[in-house]
Amino acid sequence: MTDDELLRYSRHILLNEIGIEGQERLLASHALIIGAGGLGSPAALYLGSAGVGHITLVDHDSVDLTNLQRQIAHTVERVGQPKALSAQAAIAAVNPAVTVTPVLARADAALLDTLAAQTDVVLDCCDNFATRQAINAACVKHRKPLVSGAAIRFDAQLTVYDSRDKTSPCYACVFPPDAALEETRCATMGVFAPLVGIIGSMQAAEALKLLSGAGQALTGRLLMLDGRSMEFTELRLAREAQCPVCRTRR
Repeated sequence: MTDDELLRYSRHILLNEIGIEGQERLLASHALIIGAGGLGSPAALYLGSAGVGHITLVDHDSVDLTNLQRQIAHTVERVGQPKALSAQAAIAAVNPAVTVTPVLARADAALLDTLAAQTDVVLDCCDNFATRQAINAACVKHRKPLVSGAAIRFDAQLTVYDSRDKTSPCYACVFPPDAALEETRCATMGVFAPLVGIIGSMQAAEALKLLSGAGQALTGRLLMLDGRSMEFTELRLAREAQCPVCRTRR
């Protein structure tokens, strides 16, 4: 670690749970973030500022004026630019030493299969059920930990699915692929701006713990946040024996 890195990451290094060894693990790690919007913005900025060596950002969308209410990686000057490129610029402004690979494409099954194999942790910051299922399938296949966050209106949730842990459920255990779920989008339902900041920052925290070895991950526990009263509720999650995605996992 260079003198500049020792200075930049000194507040992490002072933590017994991280130290120099943990920070070096962060510098050598690769995180995959699906979605550079409300959740992905704070997640990407915190992973970048914390020194995650390589971040791959996947988003096919462009920055719109309506995004600026909550998507803090973007600016007025970058309206109309691809979100992945805008977030790359935001990370570079904070920590130019981080390698950021923007992927300007929809996160379909083939792309996710390729990218998940190359990374150490995956952050689901997307906004639709089908993509979440595809992300989960790729993570289970390649045994990659998945940090999943979601937020709509004043309600949010966060958990970690870790297929390396035999007791951990996957996303499909909790939300079956064939479930008749109604899609909820902030474009029609609205979302409280700080809520995505809270959950996206917590996703970054869980990813940093997984990568550095610090603390205990949220595996097997679902945190739900009611932003109206700022109350957390925790549920224990179990594997589903007949889950079509992970039932053959060893």
